[in-house]
Amino acid sequence: MIVEPLIFSALTFVSTFLGGLFAIKFKDKLHFIMSFAAGVLLGIVAFDIFPEIIEMINENGFVAVDIMVALVIGFLLFHILEKSILVHHGHEEKFASHKHPHVGVASALALAGHSFMDGVAIGLGFQVNSALGALIAIAVISHDFTDGMNTVALMLNHQNTDKKARLFLLITALTPILGVVSTFFFTVPPYFLALYLGFFAGFLLYIGASDILPEAHSKHSSYKLIGLTVLGTLFIFIITRLM
Repeated sequence: MIVEPLIFSALTFVSTFLGGLFAIKFKDKLHFIMSFAAGVLLGIVAFDIFPEIIEMINENGFVAVDIMVALVIGFLLFHILEKSILVHHGHEEKFASHKHPHVGVASALALAGHSFMDGVAIGLGFQVNSALGALIAIAVISHDFTDGMNTVALMLNHQNTDKKARLFLLITALTPILGVVSTFFFTVPPYFLALYLGFFAGFLLYIGASDILPEAHSKHSSYKLIGLTVLGTLFIFIITRLM
């Protein structure tokens, strides 16, 4: 039972890393990548995370408002960090196009945390049975390409170097493996997992709507970019339906 989840976690590493390398290679077209990524994040929230939350509520009788509170906390926490703690306070008006590398780092670390929980989901799935574990793993592998892409896009958009973007890409790619390994030693109560999913949904909504999407259109707004956002959402919709 240990070998199977480890094999799948290795495939998540490959998928994530390839997505990040794709974003680095085509960084001159970052606005296109970010438009697609914003749609991907919306799709993950709407067609992956929310259905899972609803299923957990129905199966366990959780109070839905608790999870929505976690969502609001996730949204507002990152908003507060970005706007008051992680940004410079002096003379910002003189630097309209100035970026904050540490905001990209914080975003990348949050995505790495999500990737860790993806690994946890794979490991817990295999604790139930091999079929469920494999299905969860396939779903994770399918969207980990975009996780890698999103990690690099966020790092580069906030003026981090290619070298630093690769470092955080490596971290994001490794965390699912660590997540899988962690499930060999503990289990996560469903209630706390549901709260985490709500919290992370709030984070994704924030960086998609308030960070990635506005930046993608800041200098290159076009119907092509709008179409890529729609395409990113449809991509996740199709993936989740197939899985």
